[in-house]
Amino acid sequence: LLCPCLIYGAYVFLPFDAPLLPTVSARLVYTLRCAAFATLPIILGMIVSGISRLCSSALEPFGELQQEVEIHRTYVSQSIHLFILYFFNMAVLATYLQQEVLKLIPLLTGLFAISRLIYWLSYAIGRSFRAFGFSMTFLPLLAMLLWNLYSMFVLEPENLLA
Repeated sequence: LLCPCLIYGAYVFLPFDAPLLPTVSARLVYTLRCAAFATLPIILGMIVSGISRLCSSALEPFGELQQEVEIHRTYVSQSIHLFILYFFNMAVLATYLQQEVLKLIPLLTGLFAISRLIYWLSYAIGRSFRAFGFSMTFLPLLAMLLWNLYSMFVLEPENLLA
């Protein structure tokens, strides 16, 4: 329930609009530029993972990982997988949205980045707290996937392979 409320509140109250993007290629470039921002939590996770690996007290660098190193490595791995799913769904979504609602692209990108940071923080605190951050990442991704499938098969089935 929190994700739709956050997206709606940001959509209504944040004072920016998407630029005029009349072609599909312009929309894809806009999505690619927004997706670059979503990689910041992943890059930050890679940096922290490298630093924690360097500072760990393990005698063998390729041996068994300690828990503080494993947390960051797992976060980076899961974030990369979710980012790939996010990016492809966002690219398809950008082709089906009307010009007036293209403001959702940067808002969903910001939600992805913030929710990955919340997941990372909650995962570091304790494994039982990570469901909130993961659901803030996964449920908007699932909603995008369902909207994309609905758009492809119901709204515009004649343009499915065009």
